[in-house]
Amino acid sequence: MELHYEVIPDHEIDVCRELCNELMKYQKAKAVIRPELFDSMNFDTRLVPSVHKAMHNYIVVVKDRNELVGYMYANISPKEVYRNDFATFFDMNSVQREAVGCLSQFYIKDEYRQFGVGSKLFSMCMNWLSSFDEVDDYFIFVSNGNDDALSFYQRKGFTISHEILDGFITVLHSKKVSENEHRTNF
Repeated sequence: MELHYEVIPDHEIDVCRELCNELMKYQKAKAVIRPELFDSMNFDTRLVPSVHKAMHNYIVVVKDRNELVGYMYANISPKEVYRNDFATFFDMNSVQREAVGCLSQFYIKDEYRQFGVGSKLFSMCMNWLSSFDEVDDYFIFVSNGNDDALSFYQRKGFTISHEILDGFITVLHSKKVSENEHRTNF
C-alpha cells in the first residue's frame, strides 16, 4: 500500500465523481429512515452545487499508487446556504458569524478503512477549517444508519446538536478551538 494525499483545485472535482456516487450508494444502504431520498443524490446534485455555493473549498483525494481510494470535501460557506428547500440544517440564530465551516463529504473505500486514512483526512480538514478567522462554527451532517461515522466524529470532539428531517440527518457541531486550547483528539 502506497497512500498519498493530494489537495485538488475546484476545477478538478470530476476525479471524485465515482467515489461521490459510491458514497451516496453507501449512505442509502446504511439508511433506515427514508433511504429513497438518496435516489436523487449523486455527484452532480450534491458535490458540484456545494462547490459552486461555497466561498472556499478544500478537496483532498487519497490514492494508493494511482488508484483513488478516498476523498474528503470541506467548505466555508455563507450560513444561509444551509437553509434551502430540502431542510434548514441548524438554527441560523445560533451561529453568530455569517460563514460556517463544514466537513461536507468524507468517503474511504472499505478495504482502506482502519489504516488511519480517516484520521489523517479529518486532521487535514480541521487544520484547514481552523485557518479561517471569520468562522467559529463547524458542522458535519451524518446520514441516518451511519453509526460508524457518527462515532468517529464524536471521538474527534464533535457533539450531536440535533436531528433534522425526522432523523434522516444527525447534525454534529463543534466550535473553533482558541489558540490557548489544544485539541488532542485530531
